[in-house]
Amino acid sequence: MQSEFNIMNISSTGLSAQRFRIELISTNIANSETTRTENGGPYRRKVPVFQELVRNIQGKRENSGVIVKSIYEDPSEFRVVYDPTHPDADENGYVRLPNVNIVREMVDMINAQRAYEANATAINTTKAMITSALQIGR
Repeated sequence: MQSEFNIMNISSTGLSAQRFRIELISTNIANSETTRTENGGPYRRKVPVFQELVRNIQGKRENSGVIVKSIYEDPSEFRVVYDPTHPDADENGYVRLPNVNIVREMVDMINAQRAYEANATAINTTKAMITSALQIGR
């Protein structure tokens, strides 16, 4: 049963990681038109960096899931559009907009949702296996 509970722990870290990824994608979409941040420039797209969580269990290194190691700011160029009426336009009438591509964010969100669903399925399948094993032992 120990390995079944480890599977559930690993899948639960995956659920948490994908939930965090979806929240970050939502933040990117919400700020896709933000031209002025507290740093002074346009909003910069953020991406989570995941890392394998390894624990030392009884002298053996075992995978215990995934953690969010950091949040990476995408260094790609900002979008530039001509809009001389915009309050943040430069002297030539150009506005620097965030480097957020809505299509890319939606694809990433679908990917995160599928990964979330896969982890939820793994938990439910493991739970069903544990229930079946307990019923056999009766």
